[in-house]
Parts: sequence; structure tokens; C-alpha cells
Amino acid sequence: MKNNFIPFEQFNRFTPEEMSVRAAEYYELMKSRRTIREYSDQPVAPEIIDKCIHTAGTAPSGANQQPWHFAVIRDSQVKQKIRLAAEEEEQEFYAGRAGDTWLDTLAPLGTDASKPFLEVAPLLIAIFEQKYHIDAQGQKVKHYYAKESVGIATGMLISALHNAGLVTLTHTPSPMNFLSKILNRPEGERPFLLLVVGHPEKDVLVPDIEKKKLSEICSEY
Repeated sequence: MKNNFIPFEQFNRFTPEEMSVRAAEYYELMKSRRTIREYSDQPVAPEIIDKCIHTAGTAPSGANQQPWHFAVIRDSQVKQKIRLAAEEEEQEFYAGRAGDTWLDTLAPLGTDASKPFLEVAPLLIAIFEQKYHIDAQGQKVKHYYAKESVGIATGMLISALHNAGLVTLTHTPSPMNFLSKILNRPEGERPFLLLVVGHPEKDVLVPDIEKKKLSEICSEY
């Protein structure tokens, strides 16, 4: 079945000078983004989160199947369940499952199995990758490039949240199957990432780290 095509009328054309300024401003904005582990309990208006998730939903995806689901968790009891389950996995991770090399790499960041931010932050966003969907005839339809698509959407969500003045932490305890159980997500979805969202605690400290130089991450041919 052939899709209908429409004119692309929403593209803004800028001068090279305007493009350079916009690129530089966006770089400065995103360069200020940091992963935060200490959160204020200051609430975040639902409409802000809705708009940021709506932005993530504009991400490109394989065959435009949009294989993602964003579960927003504000309920304190649900957050507590997630923290307890995550810390159980993390305790095994730090007790030996990770191995010495991995733990040595993490040591400068000061992380451990305790994850109080999962309860303190005003909200969590559990991001799920949908491996397939059920069509109108009740048949499974495979999603193509699902993981890559969800990764792109997640990056756009983090960018949108930072642009809105919020801070985040990407939390990936392994395994994360407890998220599917606690949130009662359907078969065919698997947890991709747990995003902690909110405002930073006053006078919060972050690790003194640097990002790689452009010459280290880019080649031109």
C-alpha cells in the first residue's frame, strides 16, 4: 500500500551565520547538562513532562513504527517499590557481579548500591522498547530497529527535559525486568532505561569530569 505524501512546509531556512549561532547556542546549552544524583522534592508540572515526552515521540524510527512507551511514575509507593527492587539488583552488582574492572571504572564517580534519588525525585520515567505490536487482526507485527529507535527518542527526551530546566539521571540496573512487573506492562515490551527527573538539590555537587575533544570523537573523509 502506497503512502500519501504531503509538501514539507515546516522547514526553516537560515543564513549560514544564523545556523552557526544556533549551533553554538545549542552546544552551550547541552554542555551544561550534568547527571544529578541528589534531588529536591520540588514538584514538576505534568504539562511540562507531557510536552517533553511529546517531543521525544517525534523521533525518527524504523518504518515509523514508533516502538516506545514512556511510563511516568509520581506515586510515592510505586517509586518505593522501584527503589527496593533496583537496589536489590545493584547490591548484587556491586557485591561481585560487575567484576573488579567495572567497579574500578565507576569508582571516581562515587556510585554505590544505594539509590535514594529513586524516591526523592518528584518523578521517574520508565522507558520501554516495544518489540512488536498487535494489529487490528490480532497478529503480531515485528518492530524493526526498535532498540536504535528508542535510543534516539530517549536522547531527544533528555535534551527536551534539560531545555525545560530540569535535570536527569539515566539509571540502568541489570536486569530491569522488575519494572515490567511493578508497572504491569504488557508482553512484548522490555525495559530500556529508567530516567530520574526533577530539580537538583541546593548546592549539589557533581564529579569533575571532562568530555572528549571534537578531534577524538569525529573524523572527516
